[in-house]
Amino acid sequence: MTESLAITKFSDLANPTRFLALAARILPWMAALTALLFALGLYLSFTTEGDYQQGQTVRIMYVHVPAAWLSMMCYTVMAVSAIGTLVWRHPLADVSHRSAAPLGAAFTLIALATGSLWGKPMWGTWWVWDARLTSVFVLFLMYLGLIALNRAMDDPSRAARVSAVLILVGFVNIPIIKFSVDWWNTLHQPASVIRMDGPTIDPEFLWPLLVMAVAFTLLFFTLHVMAMRNEIWRRRVSAQRRMSARLAGREA
Repeated sequence: MTESLAITKFSDLANPTRFLALAARILPWMAALTALLFALGLYLSFTTEGDYQQGQTVRIMYVHVPAAWLSMMCYTVMAVSAIGTLVWRHPLADVSHRSAAPLGAAFTLIALATGSLWGKPMWGTWWVWDARLTSVFVLFLMYLGLIALNRAMDDPSRAARVSAVLILVGFVNIPIIKFSVDWWNTLHQPASVIRMDGPTIDPEFLWPLLVMAVAFTLLFFTLHVMAMRNEIWRRRVSAQRRMSARLAGREA
């Protein structure tokens, strides 16, 4: 009974009108909670002491690490949406991965830029072509390629299928990014938060980082819902224009 109810609710959200109504209800709450968490996270980030080795540059971590996490999580959301497009033909699945691509590109760019700023005083260089940095840069190029593909193809249904296939093929890069520091000898430090033996980072730095990570995650989902809402409206306007053009052609 519970499973059938969940399936029914999931099917209801396939209706763009119902999704728009839900978005209108939850977006103000999501935006308010995001702002609150960012205020708390930034307060904690600026009130903690600097690291004894990295000094004040350690504060870059509170933006760089969440942005890096979001760059991979966003692509994972796109991969799940791509499965929804190819397997279940969910009407909003294409809207989801199309709307998420620019957000993923933005978070990946932030991760690359802040990583470069952090790397200069730590490594003595702005950039190195090691496995982690190179695979993240490839992820950024993948986002840009998907955005260009979606805008270049006139047929929305064909663009959705082609994009979904490319997204799933490109997902192989996500585990490469995650485990590159374990598989190869890189300058980038290994995981210090999500580990089998627990975090190795000091709690003074861990708590602000976790708050900022949750704030960034909520920011992504807030922007994602807004982008999906705008994409639905854009498609409706385009459909109305095509219909008006056909009617005008018949009258002529």
